Amino acid sequence: MKLLNVEAVLDRDKGIQRAGHKTEVMKELHDKTNSYAILSHRWGSDSEVSYEEMTGLMKMGKEDREEVRQRRGYQKIIKSCEQAKKDGYNWLWIDTCCIDKRSSAELTEAINSMYRWYRNSQICYVYLNDVNKSEFPTEQDFSLFSKSNGWPEWFSRGWTLQELIAPRNAEFFNKDWVSIGSKEGLMSTLTAITRIPKVVLSDEGILRNRVEISKRLRVAQIMSWAAERETTRVEDRAYSLLGLFDVNMPMLYGEGSKAFQRLQLEIIRVSSDHSIFAWNPKGRFGLHSSVLADHPGCFRGCHDIQEVYPNLFEKELERYIQWRGLQVATNWNKLTGLQRGAASTQLFRFDVANLGIQVSLPVIRVIPLPPRDDTNNPECYMALLPCYDRYGKLFTINLQSIEHSFHRYFRTVHVPEECPVFRSLYLEFSQYAEESYRELRFHDKRTSYYGFTRRGAFPCGIADDTATLSSQGNNLIVLVYANDKDRSRFAVGFGYYCNEVWAHIVCDKYPADQEAWSSWADFAKQVYNTMWNTPIGESHLPQYNSHSILNRGHLPRSTWDAIVIHFNRDRNIDITDIMIDIKPCPGCCTGPRECTYHLFPDELWLPPTWSSGDTHELELNGQSARFDQYLGRIALGDYGCSDKNNFKVFGNIFQDMQELDIDSMDPVYQPVVSLVSSSQRVPHRMRTQHDIVTCGIDCDSLVLRQPKGLLLPNNAEFNLLLRALSARIAQRDLVTAVIQCSAFYKVNNEPTQMDTSASVRKGGEQSMGPGAFTPLCIFHPSAPHGSPACVQRRENFKNIREHFYALANLPLSGTEPCDGSLRDRWAPNGLIDCLDMFGVESLKSYVGQIAFFKRLPSMMETQLRNEASVGRAGA
Repeated sequence: MKLLNVEAVLDRDKGIQRAGHKTEVMKELHDKTNSYAILSHRWGSDSEVSYEEMTGLMKMGKEDREEVRQRRGYQKIIKSCEQAKKDGYNWLWIDTCCIDKRSSAELTEAINSMYRWYRNSQICYVYLNDVNKSEFPTEQDFSLFSKSNGWPEWFSRGWTLQELIAPRNAEFFNKDWVSIGSKEGLMSTLTAITRIPKVVLSDEGILRNRVEISKRLRVAQIMSWAAERETTRVEDRAYSLLGLFDVNMPMLYGEGSKAFQRLQLEIIRVSSDHSIFAWNPKGRFGLHSSVLADHPGCFRGCHDIQEVYPNLFEKELERYIQWRGLQVATNWNKLTGLQRGAASTQLFRFDVANLGIQVSLPVIRVIPLPPRDDTNNPECYMALLPCYDRYGKLFTINLQSIEHSFHRYFRTVHVPEECPVFRSLYLEFSQYAEESYRELRFHDKRTSYYGFTRRGAFPCGIADDTATLSSQGNNLIVLVYANDKDRSRFAVGFGYYCNEVWAHIVCDKYPADQEAWSSWADFAKQVYNTMWNTPIGESHLPQYNSHSILNRGHLPRSTWDAIVIHFNRDRNIDITDIMIDIKPCPGCCTGPRECTYHLFPDELWLPPTWSSGDTHELELNGQSARFDQYLGRIALGDYGCSDKNNFKVFGNIFQDMQELDIDSMDPVYQPVVSLVSSSQRVPHRMRTQHDIVTCGIDCDSLVLRQPKGLLLPNNAEFNLLLRALSARIAQRDLVTAVIQCSAFYKVNNEPTQMDTSASVRKGGEQSMGPGAFTPLCIFHPSAPHGSPACVQRRENFKNIREHFYALANLPLSGTEPCDGSLRDRWAPNGLIDCLDMFGVESLKSYVGQIAFFKRLPSMMETQLRNEASVGRAGA
């Protein structure tokens, strides 16, 4: 290895004017026979000093030399040398400047030897460039480390994992090179941050223990330590783990995710650990894939996987048979076969062949769900691995037979009551799929109408209300919303699995003594971890039409529901629009009063894309939109029933406002005027004049003259109005946008104007402007409408309201006329039951502003004093 001469580097820097061109600052030495210090740090984007610059510094011109010396990377080298000299070390190794990366042979040797170099060092200096305080951070702080999971960025990088484990001694320094702790002294904190057991941090030799089974660590456990770490190069996610598994392989930058596949194959060649197949399938975009993971992130949550020893696997299989309700006596022959298979060396033999990885495992034939009516159901099996999951059960994976090998299968399956049998399998290990992405666009404006604001996103932020999920990286995201006034919050987690969006809603009541801004990140992380440990089937958003999916969760102690709806505008476009909303709950959501929902689409707020009639494409204020052409008179705000090209009008929301004595001329209810333009997909030859807009790209396109778009407003007042009218418009189609024009006609693809008179007659004249025709409109199904409360629920709420109004009439002082038995009977029922159920702020909105709420604090004090006096009397 090439080591820096500490004295030479410092002398050269201090006497830069008199140092000669031949001053040697680096020397080739052996790591086993020399004492040296080593640096672990987070690379800067463009401030590091390379090997060429470090060795040729004196050959540079004055300006270039000074530019190098002013870099943060150079100052880091000087500070490291000063610390090494202070500690009595003559040699120092730093990865930025001690590897000549121009030589592929030297780079390969360095990467394959790096773990050993850190292990053989006398001390490792860990430089935390983002820690300003003079003490090591012992708690997550997202305000300081928002981009790295609340901890210094050093803990989020892939290469620093081995740099933490390998050295026997390590000392941590802050930004100003002040010592803030040692590896030994910070052992508990380091374990809490990284989930690496103390036994590994104190003695890395346990990783190479291949004799004592009880001390051997599982492959999945080691992989889980790297699950949330990132590297600049995709290949380095694999290369940075070579030393941890004590394997070697050549570096092939440019191979992408195949590097991680090669790493796993190298591990398989020297290990018989089945946990390498026990990775978490969440985040997989396709239906099946290789049995090998795409990246270390697949092993997130696998830190507690344990090996089933050979002598116990036989008993576990027998226990599994009994758990499935099968009689051991009647399945004795199959049990005997399982016993032979569990005791055979074939169970722990892996052979890598052209057909796949040959293994012998107990399997059960399973049925994919939902089952198909035809004979094209895939041949699927569930294999039982000799590993315990977090619940102490045998880990299982689903496999699909494709040609001569078995692929990992991710759909839900039905497991029949059958005994497993050992079978020789060829497991597919080739990686075919390239990295895929799914873009989620969030629409959460309406949560603010109820006082909720988005606190943040975990594990990474979102830009312009958009998050991108990757099949080989970031594939889960959690958003947290909180209402400070009512001390209520909820989190919504999203993922993309098997071509479908899945979500998990968690509603929480954060502690009264804790501010939402300081606790949202911890809450988000809890939900994030829960999503990784929750079965996929329990998190899928239920689908109620081909476009939209809804999920909901009740906010404790409130009359609110958190609603999540997603909308796929086009199956061929990797974009999903998602709404997060708050809706009044029609009743208590616990016990016999549990609320149920009828699922109706709620796409009024979404970009208008879905239609059912003759569709025409254009743009509103630069946003793509699809409009329907219908016969007859249609006005903005109409609601009714659409059928092909006909629309039956049942009413109009603006007319309903007049019946309710709501001023429809109020600016907040006025339609929004939008600029109309041709779609970007329309050929330029069909865009004729500045006041002409062409709709569609087909042979017969519709041309609008002097078009003007009118849209329903999207503000708090209008949305609340729609909710007030939900009983009228529920399950109806609502006209949310119309296009007015002075005339319209069809053209062919030349373009040549076709007959217009018939078209004008079909459009019909509208009352919204003299001489203006409205040929096009957008229909959206109306908002979801909760089912009315059942009779029992209505009776329960009637009793609750009676309790409150009875309490409102109770006197507070003992001198006022009061029936004590009435107070004793009603107060606990009203106060305790209802406060626990809703919370004061929500009760105000539910039962109205009555005098009771002004008197509530003193009533509660009176009740507490009475309870205290009763307690003393009983004592």
